Amino acid sequence: MADVEEKTNNCGTICLKYLLFVFNLLFWLAGGAVMAVGVWTLVDKSDYISLLSSSIYAFAAYILIGAGAIVVITGILGCCATIREQRSLLIVYFVLLLFIFLLEITAGILAYVYYQELNAELRADLKERMVQNYQQPGQEEITRAVDRLQQDLKCCGSNSSADWREGAWIQTFADRRLVPDSCCKTPSERCGVRDHPSNIYRVEGGCISKLEEFLLQHLLILGSVGLGIAFLQIVGMIITCCLYRSLKEDIY
Repeated sequence: MADVEEKTNNCGTICLKYLLFVFNLLFWLAGGAVMAVGVWTLVDKSDYISLLSSSIYAFAAYILIGAGAIVVITGILGCCATIREQRSLLIVYFVLLLFIFLLEITAGILAYVYYQELNAELRADLKERMVQNYQQPGQEEITRAVDRLQQDLKCCGSNSSADWREGAWIQTFADRRLVPDSCCKTPSERCGVRDHPSNIYRVEGGCISKLEEFLLQHLLILGSVGLGIAFLQIVGMIITCCLYRSLKEDIY
């Protein structure tokens, strides 16, 4: 019996316990960072999401938010398992770590896949969504998103300001305006009647190039955080396995 107790409380086990406890503190911080990145991805210029035909961008962000929430619970469980030295809790903790690891890998992969497809999607769908749905009945969300997009990113039209001459808007709601007022450098009522470069934004590549740049930056951060935290969890799973093997069996 004394030999078993000595083995359980040996220096290696104590070091592993402290190591896992420190890891859990870092894990909590990482979980907060993951949730923050997910929320930031959805909230920052969130209107733009309505202009995307694919839901991968938003889905990857929701996965990170969910993973971050589970991290908080998992961190508490990990501390309890470490303090109580219960192998059964360590098993549950390991399974949750593995589950979060898979979630974050999934978010990272989705971000990478969408990163590769983003340019093609924007060029195929953005022009139609902007110029055909702008200020049309039942398309208030699209209208708000387009106005904010053009003002925030200082652009006009999907490829150029000339795109607005082809849309349904100019035939029904333009009222002699050549571009929406949100294209103007200084927006005011009916300022879109003049489409001179001194009055409106004219960017090479139009809003497509600006939106693509914006989304690529977010996807890069989204994927990097997801994959980075996921690989950090590998260390936690290794420590958990080592501590599990060093502890005595629970007595029920």
